[in-house]
Amino acid sequence: MVCADIAGIVFASTAANHLGLVSAAESICGMRLPVVNCCKCLTFWTVMAYMISCGHGIIAALAISFLCAYMAIWLELIMGIADKIYDRIYDKIYTADTDDAPATADDETGAGGKVSVLQEHCENGQTDEGKIRSRKKEFNK
Repeated sequence: MVCADIAGIVFASTAANHLGLVSAAESICGMRLPVVNCCKCLTFWTVMAYMISCGHGIIAALAISFLCAYMAIWLELIMGIADKIYDRIYDKIYTADTDDAPATADDETGAGGKVSVLQEHCENGQTDEGKIRSRKKEFNK
């Protein structure tokens, strides 16, 4: 049971840092805590506190905390890679190239003629996915 709890702490600490929840909590509280901005530090100290509160010895708590902080580095790397893959897939799905309309200096997109289909429909008040897909098909013709 302790292993599952520790794995949950490692994942929650890393995910909270990766998603920016820790930064949001700091801005709400109005104070800056450098220890919680690092996923390794946050994982180390939360696992350490958990292990000591469960009655484990200080040496065992230190060893497990260091190991979990090391695992948090790799978990953060995996989350970063997954984030990059998601961004690429999202751009392929919701961005269409318009070759016949070159980008100008006053172009709203500023992306060299790339138009976000989702953004265009949301600005027009149309968020239905079917309308977005049909509009994307029109762009790809």
